[in-house]
Amino acid sequence: MIRSPAIHENEIELSAVRAQGAGGQNVNKVSSAIHLRFDIRASSLPDPVKQRLLNLHDHRITRDGVVIIKAQSYRTQEQNREDAVRRLLQLVDSVVLPPRVRRATKPSLSARLKRLNDKASRSRIKSMRSRISD
Repeated sequence: MIRSPAIHENEIELSAVRAQGAGGQNVNKVSSAIHLRFDIRASSLPDPVKQRLLNLHDHRITRDGVVIIKAQSYRTQEQNREDAVRRLLQLVDSVVLPPRVRRATKPSLSARLKRLNDKASRSRIKSMRSRISD
């Protein structure tokens, strides 16, 4: 199993922000919102992983290669921080893990032989019916 590369704490920038409500007004109830910024190009990730992250079509990745994750669903700042870091790690893991290998779609030898036998038996039955009707 492939392990995800480690992301160092000094590469992640967490900032506490005021949560935005509908219409852009500040919401006092959720004052523990967190914005996580992670610069892909400046990180210590391996180059192939960086390239796959930069090519990934995700709304959280900006054009200049910065991942911005907003977490404001929990009540405490610590929970929001953990949530944001977890979501960043999931994003990196989705690029690191190899894609699943598809099974061969070619029919097996036994399936091909069975099909040939079915076709042959159908044609025999067809020919017998045509002889009877004549």
